[in-house]
Amino acid sequence: MDVSKLARGRYLSLTTFRRDGTPVATPVWVARQGDELVVYTARSSGKVKRLRNNNRVLLAPCDMRGRVTGDVVEGTARLQDDAESAISLIRREYGLQARLLFWWNARHAGDGWVGRQVGIAIRLDGS
Repeated sequence: MDVSKLARGRYLSLTTFRRDGTPVATPVWVARQGDELVVYTARSSGKVKRLRNNNRVLLAPCDMRGRVTGDVVEGTARLQDDAESAISLIRREYGLQARLLFWWNARHAGDGWVGRQVGIAIRLDGS
């Protein structure tokens, strides 16, 4: 499976690994940035903590509840300094739905909520 095929899906199951190797899957929005996929998440999220210890990830198309609907592929993730570019790409990809979510976040979490986010860039293994 290639980057463009994964990026076409509405949701992507992102699996990260705890220190003991236990997988933790989370459905996320995804956008393509060149040869990589990008997502955003809270800087204090479990995904970020797990990625700091192990950058190996599994990716698969899924529905909004996280039920996998396609093939699973391996990748390598890296944390980005901020989430600005990831949020911008996701806003473009998801349109009104993303703009409403980001408006809601800014309204209820404060205008500085973007600063509390981090981008995650994912490169598929073998690409």
